[in-house]
Amino acid sequence: MPRPLQEIEIVEIGERSAELLRPLRENRSIGLVSEAGCPAIADPGAALVEAARQEGFRVVPLVGPSSIVLALMASGLEGQRFAFCGYLPREAPARNQKIRELEQRSRREKETEIFIETPYRNEVLLAALLEACKQKTKLCVAADLTLPAESVTTKTIAEWRRAKATIGRRPAVFLLLAD
Repeated sequence: MPRPLQEIEIVEIGERSAELLRPLRENRSIGLVSEAGCPAIADPGAALVEAARQEGFRVVPLVGPSSIVLALMASGLEGQRFAFCGYLPREAPARNQKIRELEQRSRREKETEIFIETPYRNEVLLAALLEACKQKTKLCVAADLTLPAESVTTKTIAEWRRAKATIGRRPAVFLLLAD
């Protein structure tokens, strides 16, 4: 039954997944939404879904946008074989090693590697990608998907280096395809 948004109780998940299932135990429905992306995909909602399933509740996914899939669709990169790799390591040596591994895997498997980063670390990740990857490797940065400021840019690493582009603190998805 439709209700005004003001009448809907909205609660942040945090560390309390199990207690958020109380409405289900009282035979009431709950919904899971994400502020950017798709619920339970690279999102703390996965813990809530797991808790609900463990208690035997039915989980019904609804059709909606996933920034990960939307970015792949708009990138022009390999869409038959791809892997979502989540967040890369924060520390520079481990992050650089992971980037090199993903580039090698992409080349070997002819697979698009997809990963995300928090907006305040976008520039650091972009700089690391430009430093670690080979010139012919393709990089797509899809930012602010479905918003008025949306941008989806796919270039080779050499082209990104020449452009000296910045992303800013915007929700972004990174896609890598090695030649």
